[in-house]
Amino acid sequence: MVNYQTIIFDIGNVMVRWSPEEIIRLTLGDAADAHTYANQIFPSDTWQALNRGTLTEAQAKQRFAKETSLSPAQLEALFYYIKQTQICLYGSVELLHSAKQAGYGVYALTDNVHEIVAFLKQRYAFWSLFDGAIVSAEVGHLKPEPDIYQRLLDDYHLDPASCVFLDDRIANVEGAKALGMAGIPFTDAQQCRAELAKLGIVV
Repeated sequence: MVNYQTIIFDIGNVMVRWSPEEIIRLTLGDAADAHTYANQIFPSDTWQALNRGTLTEAQAKQRFAKETSLSPAQLEALFYYIKQTQICLYGSVELLHSAKQAGYGVYALTDNVHEIVAFLKQRYAFWSLFDGAIVSAEVGHLKPEPDIYQRLLDDYHLDPASCVFLDDRIANVEGAKALGMAGIPFTDAQQCRAELAKLGIVV
């Protein structure tokens, strides 16, 4: 059995909730077509640029004002709820604690925005538990692009064969596997613990 030494955590829908349609409903009300608005905003070039760190949140708001029908007040509400809805998922912080206490290296690898990461660091204590983190907005790459995984491996001198990557998106898990890591599609903390145990990782 492989001697795994490192567990790498995605953030959205692994550590904290990420629900674009919920964000839209809170911003615009239940009568809004949340699916349509979410698909207009979050896969957009503007949101991707925000995630890559080439736009600030203020610049993204200006672009969305031109690209969508949302008013300035609605855009302020949107970005408020983008942050405030990111509540810790049940059991995930405990999973991170357990992995660290068991002696595993623990790292974050996340497609994320400067302002959101700053909010999460201020709101929650879990970020300080990571031994290191790679954030897309800081390095200009998004999962599943190989460069973002490689940046984590290079910056922290990690052997991919000793790493297990946790992410809610299959494509991102496959991206990690392509570089030699093991990967687990994350559903919830209980499911993840069971999958880790299959790899000989008891946390």
